[in-house]
Amino acid sequence: MLILATINILSAITFLLAFAFLRLQPINDRVYFPKWYLKGARESPSHGGAFVRKFVNLDMRSYLKVLSWMPAALKMPEDELISHAGLDSAVYLRIYLIGLKIFAPITVLAFIILVPVNWTNITLQSSKVQHSDIDKLSISNIPVGSKRFAAHLTMAYVFTFWTCYVLLREYEIVATMRLRFLASEKRRPDQFTVLVRNIPPDPDESIGELVEHFFLVNHPDHYLTHQVVYNANKLDKMVKEKKKMQNWLDYYQLKYERNTSQRPTTKTGFLGCFGSKVDAIEYYTSEIERIEKEETDERGKIMKDPKSVVPAAFVSFRSRWGAAVCAQTQQTSNPTVWLTEWAPEPRDVYWDNLSIPFVYLTIRRLIIAVAFFFLNFFYVLPIAFVQSLANIEGIEKAAPFLKPLIEMRTIKSFIQGFLPGIALKIFLILLPSILMFMSKVEGLTSVSSLERRSAFKYYIFLFFNVFLGSIIAGSALEQLKTFLHQSANEIPRTIGEAIPMKATFFITYVMVDGWAGVAGEILRLKPLIIFHLKNFFLVKTEKDREEAMDPGSIGFDSNEPQIQLYFLLGLVYAVVTPFLLPFILIFFGLAYVVYRHQIINVYNQEYESAAAFWPSVHGRIIVALIVSQLLLLGLLSTKGAGQSTPVLLVLPVVTFYFYKYCKNRYEPAFVEYPLQDAMRKDTLERAREPGFDLKGYLMNAYIHPVFKGDEDDEKFSISDEPEAEQVLVATKRQSRRNTPVPSKYNGSESPSLAEIVNDQRL
Repeated sequence: MLILATINILSAITFLLAFAFLRLQPINDRVYFPKWYLKGARESPSHGGAFVRKFVNLDMRSYLKVLSWMPAALKMPEDELISHAGLDSAVYLRIYLIGLKIFAPITVLAFIILVPVNWTNITLQSSKVQHSDIDKLSISNIPVGSKRFAAHLTMAYVFTFWTCYVLLREYEIVATMRLRFLASEKRRPDQFTVLVRNIPPDPDESIGELVEHFFLVNHPDHYLTHQVVYNANKLDKMVKEKKKMQNWLDYYQLKYERNTSQRPTTKTGFLGCFGSKVDAIEYYTSEIERIEKEETDERGKIMKDPKSVVPAAFVSFRSRWGAAVCAQTQQTSNPTVWLTEWAPEPRDVYWDNLSIPFVYLTIRRLIIAVAFFFLNFFYVLPIAFVQSLANIEGIEKAAPFLKPLIEMRTIKSFIQGFLPGIALKIFLILLPSILMFMSKVEGLTSVSSLERRSAFKYYIFLFFNVFLGSIIAGSALEQLKTFLHQSANEIPRTIGEAIPMKATFFITYVMVDGWAGVAGEILRLKPLIIFHLKNFFLVKTEKDREEAMDPGSIGFDSNEPQIQLYFLLGLVYAVVTPFLLPFILIFFGLAYVVYRHQIINVYNQEYESAAAFWPSVHGRIIVALIVSQLLLLGLLSTKGAGQSTPVLLVLPVVTFYFYKYCKNRYEPAFVEYPLQDAMRKDTLERAREPGFDLKGYLMNAYIHPVFKGDEDDEKFSISDEPEAEQVLVATKRQSRRNTPVPSKYNGSESPSLAEIVNDQRL
């Protein structure tokens, strides 16, 4: 175990020292501080000075402060952090802070009370079950029927109440932060806009006319404008393909400029490795021209084809109050049409899924649910294989000829301490991408909802495959011989004793995935290599350099479920094997500092959901708490402490009702927008800016990115309204007689799609 810890600690220290050195080099400044460059608040230290100083930091005094980034990361106040990085990022950091608040007192109590209680027994020494010194610190070392289980029972209550108290306080704090953020936030288009889906077809009206008529009738005092949604997915693919070709053209042009004596060549086949050899510059120039022609044709098709308009629209209102009423109410007696929800902010919209017919969503989600079940099922096999690596005796039994090699101290320590965690980590590398793809197939319409759904799937996967799979598969493999040589009545007791013994594997996992993984996160080795490759081969302008160094967002869909796994491990093993707790505590402390640094200096959040993910975070910690209680209940039942069952059954029930209380008390702040707050903010805004042109501000907010100009920030409005001037909405339906207001659109006010595209080309 000591060698195991040494390997992982040295790996983490190596990564941290490498980061401390690399971040000081001017050539790497855009990799480790890209957020400040994107904000325009930092200039490259490579500008000016001696040639060597553009690449290497020659100030020896700066190398003496290798850990200065840690206090710098903790120095920024939370309010300033919210202003700098957004509420999502600030609240994300509170997940790590909750881990510290929960597990710091629990660790102290567990080591003061439970560790001495477990250690001062000789149960495992006289048992046939395989064990290690760590197992002597666990509940498995308590003899069957011992009165010492009262200590574990008491600590289970203490840990539960403390965890619930911390969660309650944090839920209250985060809910207050969200409401304060929404109240103080500057004007944003999504505050006034609702996404309307499943608009019923009408043979006499276009989608745009139908939307305008419906909201003029049903929201006459608050409706302001709307933007229909176009199916521009094919055009979007063309734009991305053209950009890819342009990158290759830039690369070969730079290559030719560096060596004008020879024209660069490429092959036209797969990955440029097959097919006929051609002049690279001429080839990619012709490809770009071909794509531009196809792009022009596709734009024309979208302009003329009514089928390009999907039955969805972004509808904007004169006030936040009007938008809140529409978004939070049912629009018709038929609950399957005119479905309204708050529109994501423009950066958060996932445009590809807006074109999916609403009727297909249920079918898609059913297919993905089945696929996700089989994905979980088949991943059990590699997990079981990984667990077999965690036990030397298991390998020796399966392959006796390897025993001399395995018994070597270095090899044995590597197998037990490093290989299982690394192998499991490798198996999980591609999983987040697979789960994100599955979430996209489900048809969610915002990036934030995609990340939350993907995070939910990832957590389910980690729970069943990594946690339960490791315990069940590992215990079965380790105890197979014992099972075969004992009566059936003894098997439940053996399983009860074996489950705590998986703490060794999870300690390994925490050190490999947690300690070394977090240290690897701050090193950013992969982004470092990619940036320098792009900077050397593709970058021609400052805009190219900004794209090359853009770090993206923090990756909530993959990081948050992994954090939740540590909550699960900590809560489950707090009573069972307290020796695991310091490793969990170190992870949360190191991760908090590292990710605070990354959020301040690196990650550029792509959207702002005002911490809409917090109810999911809270719910998953509650699930971990209930699972820990149920597992302890099952474990004590195998240890002759059946009389404690009624006492322990109270805990899951109390925890569940605590969850229901928090859900009813605080979750509405994350789902609904209070009308009182909306009216207050509208009133203040009208008093401060009585002449603000809200319609002009909202008219172009939700235009598909492919219709925006590439070189300027001006937004263009898209409408499918006819150009002929009209006073009222043209409709043959009887409800037209009740329309109290003239049409807000006519040919002179809302340009057609053709006019917009032509304007972009001028």
